[in-house]
Amino acid sequence: MSEDMRSDTGRRLHRRTLLRSTAVGGAVAAGLGLATAGSSSQRGDEHRGNGGHTDRGFPPSGTTEYGRSVELGNGEVRTFTSVDGSGDPKYHGVEFDRAALEGLPRGGELADADNRAETDKYRARGQAVTIHFKESLQFFLPFPDAAESPFTFLGLNWNPGGHHGGAGAWLKPHFDIHFHMLDPATVDDVTGPGLPPYDTGNGEFEPGGPAPDPDGAVVGTNFDHRQLPEGYERSPEVVADQRYIRDMGEHAAPGDAPELPDGPGEPGDPDAFGNTLIQGFIGDETGSQLAFVEPMITREFFADFSKTARYDVPQPEVYPHDLRHPTQYTVRDVPARDAVTVVMQSFEDVS
Repeated sequence: MSEDMRSDTGRRLHRRTLLRSTAVGGAVAAGLGLATAGSSSQRGDEHRGNGGHTDRGFPPSGTTEYGRSVELGNGEVRTFTSVDGSGDPKYHGVEFDRAALEGLPRGGELADADNRAETDKYRARGQAVTIHFKESLQFFLPFPDAAESPFTFLGLNWNPGGHHGGAGAWLKPHFDIHFHMLDPATVDDVTGPGLPPYDTGNGEFEPGGPAPDPDGAVVGTNFDHRQLPEGYERSPEVVADQRYIRDMGEHAAPGDAPELPDGPGEPGDPDAFGNTLIQGFIGDETGSQLAFVEPMITREFFADFSKTARYDVPQPEVYPHDLRHPTQYTVRDVPARDAVTVVMQSFEDVS
């Protein structure tokens, strides 16, 4: 990690106070997003947009600070933060040049890349890695700071062959856009796939082995279900040993996502996948913590997008911080910048 990024992270952590009831240790790991049917009331989708009109004058001048740019495809990607008159967060976003959606590397190119060194994810051209058992190009990008914001940095992954999970639901080429609430060093230490440290396998559970008996493969979990938003579900126990994924966290998906299987043993439908909000967790033996909010968006969705659409961010019963939490996210076409953005917004005080 660069000294500038460590310095930025240190300033953020100095002003952060995580609630004692949800604090976790520094040695953590991360998980695979799979889910089954669930509530349909919590997930926003394209049809819940604001009528399809493009925003003008976005992001707002004078109150927006851009982070550093990275190279992706034929263009660049950058983070930005906009604040209100009190300096509190108004927007935390990532801006993709339209050109960045073209000329993207293929899986074979990433497998043969020479930038797989551990620190490359912090650099302008990112790091080629194997994530979710598939090739991926990932970047760690700090957000410009804002008071009372839980977000520390952006973890961006381009997945040319999609990735496993949801019984094949997410095999379409897409971006994982992680709005992280922990420091980069903590997320950087995550290894996997594996069983989360807050889950305990019983004597019959063998990672990577056959399907467990009907009584389940995992017992004694310390997962904090109060931080799991309503309508979201963890991956089934048959793949509990794949819940934690390198450089990320455990992924919980909305049970009503249209690409997910209709029931146990059914296949997912990758053709129905376009824009799904994941909520992710990191922890240790003592418990889990809501650690990131992650829109997963296909390249196909971005390519034809020419409006502004707003989506709910379902809220947990208990928050991992006492700052301000986003209640919406938007995907916005920004023609004046020949760009498209993904933005966390509508922050509300949760203390």
